[in-house]
Amino acid sequence: MQAGDWFRWEDGDLLLRLRVQPRASRDEFVGPHGDHFKVRITAPPLDGRANAHLVRFLARAFGVGRSQVILESGESARNKCFRIKAPKKLPVPAGPMFA
Repeated sequence: MQAGDWFRWEDGDLLLRLRVQPRASRDEFVGPHGDHFKVRITAPPLDGRANAHLVRFLARAFGVGRSQVILESGESARNKCFRIKAPKKLPVPAGPMFA
């Protein structure tokens, strides 16, 4: 498994395969988890709260508006695929991992 299996660039957009752990003590990028990247978020997995919280977290991390963070698959699963439309920045320390 290579580090880049969990992301790819497509026409200026970043596609991410994430493994989400809800109800964590803090929001954070953890690291590669198989062919996904593990992310912890504080929101519970109830009534779409975790997905909404994750969208806000990703928008801040990549310097884009919430409308530029699109959940492409995995709405009710822990494994999700997101599209970040034209990210303005890359999260640190994860930044070099997206090269």
